[in-house]
Amino acid sequence: MAPLRGAPRLVLLFSGKRKSGKDFVTEALRSRLGADVCAVLRLSGPLKKQYAQEHGLSFERLLDASSYKEAYRSDMIRWGEEKRRADAGFFCRKVVEGVSQQVWLVSDTRRVSDVQWFQEAYGTVTQTVRVVASEQSRRQRGWVFTPGVDDAESECGLDNLDGFDWVIENHGDEQQLEEELEKLLGFIRSRL
Repeated sequence: MAPLRGAPRLVLLFSGKRKSGKDFVTEALRSRLGADVCAVLRLSGPLKKQYAQEHGLSFERLLDASSYKEAYRSDMIRWGEEKRRADAGFFCRKVVEGVSQQVWLVSDTRRVSDVQWFQEAYGTVTQTVRVVASEQSRRQRGWVFTPGVDDAESECGLDNLDGFDWVIENHGDEQQLEEELEKLLGFIRSRL
């Protein structure tokens, strides 16, 4: 299926555990491709915006890696799950509104329903990317296991997904990461 006029030429769905480096990897790719070609989309953005509006909270503070966000994380997850049960594509549709770049990097794909929505909407231009990091590497980046978060669907929903198109190892070996990013960049550029 060829992309529709105005549709993305490539959609990369990034997943991985907290502190695996999904944001780091997607920002590194965006900076190399350029913001005019590549957009980083965060499914958590529309979720946090809607949650903040409905609960009288600061949207900006929910976006950063602060204790403010952590204080609301469990309830935000529960609330987001309720929204998804009512409409599985609710946050996916919101995040793509008005995006015009050729390459979309969805930095926080967390559920099978997210993957399915993008595959159904954009077909063969959709690829899955798993960012993996050892628990030790994640701990060094500040990860601490949190019951109700790290064992919830928002963290484990794609653990058993078979056949990721790409796997990026991000254990702290900068040379290995650079080599893997270059392979992925080569693929992206071949699609432009």
